[in-house]
Amino acid sequence: MASSYRVKEAFYTLQGEGAQAGRPSVFCRFSKCNLWNGKDTGRMAAVCQFCDTDFVGTDGQNGGRYNIDELVSLLTSLWPDMSRGKPYVVCTGGEPALQLDQALVDQLHQAGFEIAIETNGTLALPDGIDWVCLSPKGDSDLVVTECDELKLVFPQPDARPERFDTIRASHRYLQPLDSTAIRSSVHQPALIDVFELDSATSTTEQAVAYCMDNPEWKISLQTHKWMGID
Repeated sequence: MASSYRVKEAFYTLQGEGAQAGRPSVFCRFSKCNLWNGKDTGRMAAVCQFCDTDFVGTDGQNGGRYNIDELVSLLTSLWPDMSRGKPYVVCTGGEPALQLDQALVDQLHQAGFEIAIETNGTLALPDGIDWVCLSPKGDSDLVVTECDELKLVFPQPDARPERFDTIRASHRYLQPLDSTAIRSSVHQPALIDVFELDSATSTTEQAVAYCMDNPEWKISLQTHKWMGID
């Protein structure tokens, strides 16, 4: 059991992506990731070079260091009424599998939560997670090979969709790479050149074209950004 959990932020919102889009959710964003240190100076050496999420430190909304009872109490307090609906908590990051352990999974279940995780799949997961969203990054080696939802940011030169044909997933989504993340990336030319893409072609158009040619994949859009919510 972890003696304490480092949380960047925790808040109540609507899930904006993938198969659970639109669902009321408590988000618990854990600090730290094993594929990028979260600092711009570390992007060039990172496995994941396009992340646009701030997961460094504990200074976000409701962020801090918590023991297990404090964290479960916090997350419970963010759900409007634990007797209504199905309380749903999304463990994200960074990489939540660095901190989410069996004790926390068990206690969140005891509190009444259905538990989801958004993971890069490079670390083993505790038992009993109700919804696993696997989002592979770059050429990282996966230990998670079965999930509810495979959500692949597209395009990634080292993570072409066909590379994940052996992953067992109930849903397969391509999520267009945020164009602002491409423009800010130190490796923008590589992202374009590997796919021999016209720079005027949006990543959304590229993802649409791939899904049309490979109908086992669907499009996942970041609807929360369109709606202007967290």
